[in-house]
Amino acid sequence: MVIVHGGVVVVETRAAVRTLETSHPPSYYIPPSDVAPGCLRRAAGSSFCEWKGDAVYWDVVIGDLVLPRVGWSYPNPTAPFEILRDHVAFYATPFDRCSVDGETVVPQAGGFYGGWITSRLAGPFKGVPGSQGW
Repeated sequence: MVIVHGGVVVVETRAAVRTLETSHPPSYYIPPSDVAPGCLRRAAGSSFCEWKGDAVYWDVVIGDLVLPRVGWSYPNPTAPFEILRDHVAFYATPFDRCSVDGETVVPQAGGFYGGWITSRLAGPFKGVPGSQGW
């Protein structure tokens, strides 16, 4: 997996944790050691996932550029999701290029969802208009 923005490689990893949720394309959680040094800054706010627990948000900082709240993590996930501890997931939309196995992904629709869609996946996926109740 690779995330690039403004010519900077923000993420490059072979150690992502892939999560799957009903009606969603995968989200990928990255070990912080595979995020470029100095690119992560804790953002304000939090949210709650009934399965994973309390989430915190992250800005990505590249020089003077700040991409606000483009990442999230679970510092104390529920027991079934312990593997996500200290890993950060990113929305694909704000970045110039996000790829999985060399293929540029299509971001999941909707401002809240963070799935990454590749040609190997078939929808429909939650996030399109009318899908909130799925």
